[in-house]
Parts: sequence; structure tokens; C-alpha cells
Amino acid sequence: MANIETVTLAGGCFWCIESAFNSVNGVVSAYSGYANGHLDNPTYEQVCAGNTGHAEVVQVNFDPAQISFREVLEIFFALHNPTELNRQGNDVGTQYRSGIYYHNEQQKEIAQQLLTEISDEQIWPDPLVTELLAVSNYSQAEDYHQDYFSNNPENRYCNMVVAPKLAKFKKKFASRLKG
Repeated sequence: MANIETVTLAGGCFWCIESAFNSVNGVVSAYSGYANGHLDNPTYEQVCAGNTGHAEVVQVNFDPAQISFREVLEIFFALHNPTELNRQGNDVGTQYRSGIYYHNEQQKEIAQQLLTEISDEQIWPDPLVTELLAVSNYSQAEDYHQDYFSNNPENRYCNMVVAPKLAKFKKKFASRLKG
């Protein structure tokens, strides 16, 4: 069995992030969930109400022999705007914040180095607001959120927001996609 690593990432609505990572070579699985809040096992409705402190996240399990942690983060930064505080596009609230929730000290160091590089290179015109914290209080989202984009192609939000983001992502990272 491969040495699988896990990282938990927040980049706005989890449907897009999860769908993108599940198509990446070296990613074993990606699950929508909630993390870094104060309520145990919150529901989607509780998280969306904005008072649990949780972020919508995707827990990414990957094989570091096939994709490095840094590459996972590079994909993550291409999937959202890390300069928008507590929002992504029309999705507004602390649950849509940008965050890297690391699972070990090595991940913390690599993430901090990349955040510094991105800031120094001024890739975005505004400063990064991505928080870097240890993962805490993670719970997997309800079953109907898993593979949401694939299972709900007729959903208006998916057609208007997720599909264009994924098309752009797949073009940029074509060489990283699963067969």
C-alpha cells in the first residue's frame, strides 16, 4: 500500500474543489467536509448559517510518490482566489474562507514557504488571506455533497459556477489529470 498523505483545504464552495481534485492523477480521494469550527459534526445548514466557525473544506488524500504536497497546493491556488476574505465570488461568509489545514509539521513548512513565495512574487494584486492552521474538528459532509458536480449536472449553480471553473482547471492542468 502506498504511503498516503492527507491535507484539508478550504477554497470556497467545496463542490468545485472536490470535483477538481478527484480528477487529478495521484489523488486517491477527495471528500467534501467541514473543519476548524467549534461544533462537533455540524450539518450543512448549521455551517451555512455562519455561526459554527467551520469552513467548507475538501480533505484530499494523495500519494506523494505521484504528486507532491507542493503540487497539491499549486492546484489549490489555481482553483480559487486566495485574496478574497470570507468569500469566493457570490458565495459569502466565513465558511467560504481560504485555508490550508495541515496534518503535520512538514506540510506546515511547505505551505508557509509557498505562501511566502506567492506573496513575494505578487501573483495577485491584493494580499493573500489564506489561513494556515492545523486541521481541527473535521467531519465529512453529508453524502449528497460527495461527487456533487458529477451527480447533479443539471444544477444551475454547477452550470454557472462549477463547470466554467473546472473547464479552466482542466485546460491548465491537462497533464496532471487521470486517464
